[in-house]
Amino acid sequence: MKLALVLLLALPLAASAEPFVPKDDAEAVQRLPYRIDAAERQRRAALARDPAQLPLAVATARTALQRARVHGDPRELGAAQAALAPWWRRADAPAEVVLLRARVQQAQHAFDAAQADLRALLARSDLSPELRAQALLDAAALHQLRAELPEARALCEQLQPLAALPAAACLAELASLSGQAAAAAQTLAALSPGRSMPPWLALMRAELAERQADDAAALALYRAALAGEDSVYTRAAWADWLLARGRSAAALALVEDGPDAGSDALLLRRAIALRQLGRDAATPMALLRERLAAADRREPGRHAREQARFALDVEQKPREALRLAQANWGLQREPADALLLLRAALAAGKEGDAARRELVATLRNNGWQDARLAALDRSFAP
Repeated sequence: MKLALVLLLALPLAASAEPFVPKDDAEAVQRLPYRIDAAERQRRAALARDPAQLPLAVATARTALQRARVHGDPRELGAAQAALAPWWRRADAPAEVVLLRARVQQAQHAFDAAQADLRALLARSDLSPELRAQALLDAAALHQLRAELPEARALCEQLQPLAALPAAACLAELASLSGQAAAAAQTLAALSPGRSMPPWLALMRAELAERQADDAAALALYRAALAGEDSVYTRAAWADWLLARGRSAAALALVEDGPDAGSDALLLRRAIALRQLGRDAATPMALLRERLAAADRREPGRHAREQARFALDVEQKPREALRLAQANWGLQREPADALLLLRAALAAGKEGDAARRELVATLRNNGWQDARLAALDRSFAP
């Protein structure tokens, strides 16, 4: 997976850009899965009165980003950006603002802008050790997202004297993508020898176990990750594991059970599970189609992964899925993206042969080890 320590990666799609006008004052616009507490409402009100309060703006943006990560609510990205508005376009913005601005941009899939901000931030000589550690990790995650592993590794090595545990996990994750999956799994296990482990580490280990076809370990680790933090990303990742094994009913129960069942990421898995079960998926399909279209109008080309998955697994349009998966591969190159592209290429038949061969050659040259890819295409081998 992406470096799990980074606060905002692979957020679900944004809600529809078209405004909804209620018929009367009593009509509910939407029921949120969480509440904004009184203290947060007071902070936002104070910031609205005086937007230039830097500590308050940073605290408000950080809290909004945390909610966006856990609940998959893209409106919180807007709240974070609004809090940082006085400094949003300033090249000389305070370091805390630049870091948070990069995270918002990364969550919006504006990867070039995020990378430019992080590069400029790391060039500052007066950066505190804490902010430097966070910026190094975020920058490494962006490089990993694009399969630029040597660049990511160099940043993780710089992180070692500042944050030993994140640096070790970062380097192990990169090793797992460079032909050293077994050694990486041992390293990650050694980082959490007791019964308790941080949820981000459990999730990182779960996804590596999945790539190694270690189903028993993956299941236990996904459970541990969800128990540690019930986030939309964790539920979606575990649901994908279940769906890939034909356990559609279990996947459906998982995505419908949590407080964030209406988030786009879980709605997509719900539609896929319903299709696999042969049940009516018209309602989630209609919602997803609307949200995908709105997201593409607002941020063209930035949500190709979700669009490709929808086309392949819900609408069952392999040619369209292949086109979108190829576009997504040009934007981000993680294991999930490779798997999606290979599945779309195989589903497209002869039209996907060239894309399949090119992908397999690229992955083989980079030493990728992924049992899921090997199971789909026997010509794949690291």
